[in-house]
Amino acid sequence: MRNSAISRRTFLHESAAFASVFSLSHGKSSAKAVAPSGNSVAEHDTPGFHLNYILGSPMYGKAPLADVLAEAPKIDASQIDIWPLPHANHVEQVRAMGMDRFARLLHEHDIELGVITRYDLGPERIHEVMPQLKQLGGRIVITGAGRGEGDSVKEQVQRFVEGMRPHVDKAEELGIFIGIENHANTLLHSLDSIRYFAEQAGSPHWGLAMAPYHLPQDPVQIAKLIEDLGPKLVFFQAWQYGMGCMGKLPKEDEMLQMPGRGTLDFHPILAALAKIEYQGWTEIFMHPVPRGVPIRASIQEVTAEINHARKYLEKCLNEISPGAHDQDDGSTPA
Repeated sequence: MRNSAISRRTFLHESAAFASVFSLSHGKSSAKAVAPSGNSVAEHDTPGFHLNYILGSPMYGKAPLADVLAEAPKIDASQIDIWPLPHANHVEQVRAMGMDRFARLLHEHDIELGVITRYDLGPERIHEVMPQLKQLGGRIVITGAGRGEGDSVKEQVQRFVEGMRPHVDKAEELGIFIGIENHANTLLHSLDSIRYFAEQAGSPHWGLAMAPYHLPQDPVQIAKLIEDLGPKLVFFQAWQYGMGCMGKLPKEDEMLQMPGRGTLDFHPILAALAKIEYQGWTEIFMHPVPRGVPIRASIQEVTAEINHARKYLEKCLNEISPGAHDQDDGSTPA
């Protein structure tokens, strides 16, 4: 496994070869080294570690895409992660309006497509969405690992990595990334299985899309895993278990999945992200019950809830390294 203390030089060496592929949409481009998110390593004017936020479309349920895109700048995001049913219907909305109309809609709102999340396709069919992701200027397609086959976890992970080779080759060809989420009841659900995956998934065009909800709710263990992953961490969801998301709960109990609402301390987690100089996207996230509804009653309330979590994360960052960044903490209107 790579040394957990990943240096800036190591990160730049791994990503610089692909910088030209990740030119930003709407005609934007950068000659600087680019992370899986497409964000330049030196994008911010001030020194220190920053979170690069992306808007997760399921937070808004099945709201019209135009309305959801309008909220992205209010949470300090310039990219969107779109999901299909049952969690949202924004993939279906894109299908209904057509790729050209969606591209124009992104341009009108000055928002970029960053991620398409397709757990419904599974790893075997993830290649189906790659051309559309590339065409729309997106950079990461996320799915789960499915069930493993083999006598040991390590053997199961090895078979999974080998079976994904054609899809990873396609991602390399298109200049995009594949993110595999750690998810309960799938191959990548334990700390050991995730570490085996990081050891064996050699291509820099794929890695882990981390969902802390599905990990032991120990911030020290999560932080150590982040350090061990290093550049194999390609996406991060700011999401905790709280009281779970599989059964109906009172709304305030359901909201305990959000950073700053539940008990998970994000200080060690963010410190680990800073230590590996993580440049990917951070998605503030939770699952409502039932799936497909917004996390709050109105679009404005959803945005306010995301900003409540963002303010907590920024507070943690300031306490880790005071004055190191200048992100809007959500305390004032965007």
